[in-house]
Amino acid sequence: MKFIVTLLMSFSVIISHSAEIEHPFAVSENDSTNAVTEIRHSDQLSTTVFADLDGYLRHMAVGPDGTVYVAVTVRMGRGSAMGIYALRDEDNDGHAEIQQAFATDIPGTELLFHDGYLYFGSKTEIYRFAIPEGQYIPEEPPEIVVAGFPVQQRHEAKTFAIDGDHNLFVNVGTPSNTCQFEFRTRGSQGQIPCPQLEYQSGIWRFSADELNQDHIRDGVRVATGVRNAMALEWDQKTNQVYFLNHGRDALNMLFPDLYTAEQSAILPSEEMHILTENGNYGWPYTYYDHLVGERMLAPEYGGNGSIVADARYGYADPIIAFPGHWAPNDIHFYKGSMLPDEFHQGAFVVFHGSWNRAPLPQDGYKVVFVPFDDQGIPNGDWFTVLDGFKGTDILLSPDDARHRPTAITEGNDGELYVSSTISGRVWKVTTNE
Repeated sequence: MKFIVTLLMSFSVIISHSAEIEHPFAVSENDSTNAVTEIRHSDQLSTTVFADLDGYLRHMAVGPDGTVYVAVTVRMGRGSAMGIYALRDEDNDGHAEIQQAFATDIPGTELLFHDGYLYFGSKTEIYRFAIPEGQYIPEEPPEIVVAGFPVQQRHEAKTFAIDGDHNLFVNVGTPSNTCQFEFRTRGSQGQIPCPQLEYQSGIWRFSADELNQDHIRDGVRVATGVRNAMALEWDQKTNQVYFLNHGRDALNMLFPDLYTAEQSAILPSEEMHILTENGNYGWPYTYYDHLVGERMLAPEYGGNGSIVADARYGYADPIIAFPGHWAPNDIHFYKGSMLPDEFHQGAFVVFHGSWNRAPLPQDGYKVVFVPFDDQGIPNGDWFTVLDGFKGTDILLSPDDARHRPTAITEGNDGELYVSSTISGRVWKVTTNE
């Protein structure tokens, strides 16, 4: 079997397999708005409700003046709002009493400030807004930074990161689960080569400062084989871009003779990677199995759950792997000084939570912290920072979850903000010391 893949430069790292360590926890009973948070948190932290919005919340960014911007859309019957909300706590009581929307005709996800502009990723474009000094709402329509991304129904969110050299890295997700000839059809084989790898299923590089760029004309594909990198971030300490990839679904449903329902519930891994030039991260031909610590050949391409992927193709292994279907939706490297020292070297990861772990209970629905060593590699131990979003210890359906954490960002004083899709809530996280 011959795979046609992009020429790549291989690299080697020591893989840190997912290992959660116990950490002291506390429970927030009430916040400054007299609303129950029901969120369990590290005993060094404190959480309050910053805002409640009528919408499906996505990613966030904080402006130079402390305004919190959150992307909002309508999805799964949740909410009526769309666009971007500017949230301001004018009286410093911990709650955003000013909640003003703009760009209400653009459904999007990613938000990021760069060189005085607020960048916003829709499903098919990357925009930027000029926010006038002394104001928190733009006066003019947005400028288009990059357009021409393919219209697709699945994994359409354009998350992105901007590094210190003004490079704009954009995630272009795959429109399918595993590039089968017949979508999600039992026993259907995968296409060779997968046509979705040409302009999707990877990460593209652009200039963050140029306007009216086009995906095909101006983009440089940096990485291929990425199913959907919702969590994508540049770390200024190591000058590296990190991402977490959403793993494929339905091993048991599509190949019941090869995988049990229990195996399908916990496989494949959710992978964290360092972005490397011409990297190949394995989709759709492979998946990573954290239980055995190997990249496996996918069943659509001849795998059976025990065949290790051919190393000749140079597929990158993750620097750390988490249990399957947790859905990593955001990653953040702390820059401030408010939080305790243990949060100053490593990454916060937000897990949106699973929808397809039956017959096991749904899992994820938490924010964890992954400590790094001096080289920017996870040291192998991670711990839960925020939990309790599900609202119940045993969750059988994601529709029954009280909250689904989605994104995390940092305020100008070192505080954190965490958003939820299903409830439209934003929490403020500070230290209790």
